[in-house]
Amino acid sequence: MGQLRDRMDQDLRLAGYATSTRKMYLQCAKSFASYHMRSPEQMGEEEIRAYLLHMVVDRQIARGTYGQIRASLKFLYATTLHRPTEAAHVPLQRKRVVLPVVLDRSEMQALLRAIRNRTYAGIAMVLYSAGLRIAEACSLRAADIDSGRMVIHVRCGKGARDRYTVLSLTVLEYLRDYWRSDRPRSEWLFPGQTTAGHASPEVARRVLHKAATDAGIDKRVTPHVLRHSFATHLVEAGTDITVVKALLGHASVQTTQVYTHVSVEHLGKVTSPLDLLAAATKPNRRQR
Repeated sequence: MGQLRDRMDQDLRLAGYATSTRKMYLQCAKSFASYHMRSPEQMGEEEIRAYLLHMVVDRQIARGTYGQIRASLKFLYATTLHRPTEAAHVPLQRKRVVLPVVLDRSEMQALLRAIRNRTYAGIAMVLYSAGLRIAEACSLRAADIDSGRMVIHVRCGKGARDRYTVLSLTVLEYLRDYWRSDRPRSEWLFPGQTTAGHASPEVARRVLHKAATDAGIDKRVTPHVLRHSFATHLVEAGTDITVVKALLGHASVQTTQVYTHVSVEHLGKVTSPLDLLAAATKPNRRQR
């Protein structure tokens, strides 16, 4: 795409998109151009629809991937090419509520024990204890840990929103010990080999996958599973859903409501109406 790619990248930077989102949008635009073997400047709505249909029917992409491609092409045409009508009428896919994978407390303990690397063990503890996204955890600075108020300052989270979330006392003690022993010579709390200098989200994913295997956990464990587990365990402990929403940084409480559906402890307290019926019709022993 050449100059068009550079211009789109500039627009994404000016709009304040995160590095990972910029890369994803640029890759989607490149794939779109490669599929038709033409510059997006020479194409329009018909080519967009044909490409998305190919991805849905032939490649059988997930709904989330479809949304990412659609969003990237809308940005390309509306912002960079100043032709908003080209992608304005591309339909959204119907939303299907998929319940998240959640680890129970024993699985979480086993997972954390299986992580040998101190840096990524710290990242995993922050993910679970504070409900951070992996990019947020990897890019934490020491100054973001506020031990006076026992909160973590999450800067420029999803949607370019700052927020505060809970700082676990256990995590605080771990981080103090980690800081004394490792002495990271960086502004980052968890330094790494990325171009920015902080720990790598991709490495974190691999570390968690290996730890889950070593711990004998059959579930597919990703960094986001720890965030899901944080939210679900809070709901199970009786934390108000609006508080959980604020800690997670959700824009709408409807997004947070999914965790009320995966709370096993809440479900376990419900008595089936069939059992209630059986109890009501069971003969009294004194009547026998």
